[in-house]
Amino acid sequence: QLQLVESGGGLVQPGGSLRLSCAISADNKAYPPIGWFRQAPGKEPEGVACSGTGGNRTNIADSVKGRFTVSGDIAERTLFLQMDNLTPEDTAGYFCAVLLGSCITNTYWPSSIRGQGTQVTVSS
Repeated sequence: QLQLVESGGGLVQPGGSLRLSCAISADNKAYPPIGWFRQAPGKEPEGVACSGTGGNRTNIADSVKGRFTVSGDIAERTLFLQMDNLTPEDTAGYFCAVLLGSCITNTYWPSSIRGQGTQVTVSS
């Protein structure tokens, strides 16, 4: 069974940065692709970054490209989402989840295997 736990959210001023962590625990050598998602109240989850194994390991959504980066290693059981130059529009609950679809083509959505999420609020 695979479990995901996020941390690192908080309140930050516009233009600031936050680094989210996704700790992955599993009782087998499972290395599924993992996505970072955010969900604002009343909206559908939006994938912002993903990471797989092998070639073309990471991808960033166009909406946050140039500001967000994903790092870490699924095999090492920790992923990070570095978020820079944050704006109020980035305010949302962020969670990591095993993704369905394709990280390589940036077409993916969250499975039911996900963490509880961490809140990011960008406000002055």
